[in-house]
Amino acid sequence: MTFKNPVIRGYYPDPSVCKANGKYYMVCSSFHYFPGVPLFESLDLINWKQIGHCLTRKSQLPLENAYSSGGIFAPTIRHNNGRFYMTTTNVTGGGNFYVYTDDIYGEWSEPIYVEQGGIDPSLYFEDGKAYFMSNGNDAIIQCEIDIETGKKLSEEKILWHGTGGRYLESPHLYKINGYYYLMAAEGGTEYGHMVTYARSESIWGHYEPYAKNPVLTNRNLGGYLIQGIGHADLIEDNNGNRWIFHLGFRQIGKWLPFHHLGREVFLMPVDFRDDGWFTVGDSITTEEVTTDRIPESVSQRFKNTLTFKNIEPCEWRFLRVFEAENYIFGENSLKIKSARDSLDDAGNPAFIGLNQKEFNTELSVNVKVLDGEAGVTLYMDENHHYDLILSNNQVRLILNIGDIKHEKASLPVGCDVLGAPLRIVADALNYEFFCDNVSLGKAQTRYLSSEVAGGFTGVVIGLFSQKGTRGEYNEFSDFICKYDSP
Repeated sequence: MTFKNPVIRGYYPDPSVCKANGKYYMVCSSFHYFPGVPLFESLDLINWKQIGHCLTRKSQLPLENAYSSGGIFAPTIRHNNGRFYMTTTNVTGGGNFYVYTDDIYGEWSEPIYVEQGGIDPSLYFEDGKAYFMSNGNDAIIQCEIDIETGKKLSEEKILWHGTGGRYLESPHLYKINGYYYLMAAEGGTEYGHMVTYARSESIWGHYEPYAKNPVLTNRNLGGYLIQGIGHADLIEDNNGNRWIFHLGFRQIGKWLPFHHLGREVFLMPVDFRDDGWFTVGDSITTEEVTTDRIPESVSQRFKNTLTFKNIEPCEWRFLRVFEAENYIFGENSLKIKSARDSLDDAGNPAFIGLNQKEFNTELSVNVKVLDGEAGVTLYMDENHHYDLILSNNQVRLILNIGDIKHEKASLPVGCDVLGAPLRIVADALNYEFFCDNVSLGKAQTRYLSSEVAGGFTGVVIGLFSQKGTRGEYNEFSDFICKYDSP
């Protein structure tokens, strides 16, 4: 069968995978969004359903005043002796920690912190021992820990310095056919990103690098839509085949080096040679993958229409702090209490969002304002967002690009009208904004890209309510978001 990359679309970076009870589980980074670390489940490796988050409580996820792209960095998920472990870094406060659960559909434990620096932590289990690794000072470092307490049982030791690429990160360790394989990412999570690895007969090294590193990268492919390939994790399927999940991004055009959907999840098959070294196809990631490892009876499915009725609660995300009383869901409606903080603040705006998953997107919602202002935003961070705002009997299109805040257009909606239908139509290059089928203008997608805004996230489609003075709720109804997916 043939499947399309990315297999999880939109801003879900830094994938890590494990297998348990015949199913596959994946976690991704979440940064300054709450809840933290989205959790997915799959039966076939190409169709993934989000089933929750690993960090759902403030005690697990302190994000107050976290800067954009702060908070939770790359996680790793592992399964050992019937228990799931997720380890990650809160760069805003706390450092490296892990949580665990015996019920993948239930709550996870309180954080257990490990006094080892760096980011992108990973766990490896063998013979009743637990090993903890991270990156640090352009090296991969490791120690043995007590998995019950997080206490170090050995000194940190440098395992590998990589192949010389900058920003050595994303260490993952595997034992396959007598060798320990240490896989990492180098080159930075941009256009020079790449996957490299080394192997050793001892868990503590010496690690010998693969002679043809990088084993996977798209860094030399000009005029190619998929770029930024790196930060990978290996998985063995139920038939003994091995695969590599990794992040990458789609440019807005083959010759336009901007990406605003964020870093996404890609999948490629892995082959082991007779000498024990592994390869990944032609060492590049492609948009289409034809394989006999997945039965033809399996079809790849994408959820192309989202409404208040079919969006799973775990698909929504909030900025930094979730205050449940600010959001009241109806059958086909949502009420959001106006907050003091606005989208321009690194605070706690009344905001609920979904990742934009495709270039070609159309969304619409009816908005009724009773207090302050409300609307729809295309949100990259507090300094880069496009807002379609309803207030004071008018609709305004406001473009926020760095220090520039520009009201591009406004449209009166009538003195006796409190509500209005808002709509946004997008392609790879532009967003166009409408109120009641009247266009207020366009704005280029590139100014919400990572190349302009910086950071590690992607555009989130948000509904927001702000600048209220009476503590009332503004109302949203008939939300629909349609994607043009493959």
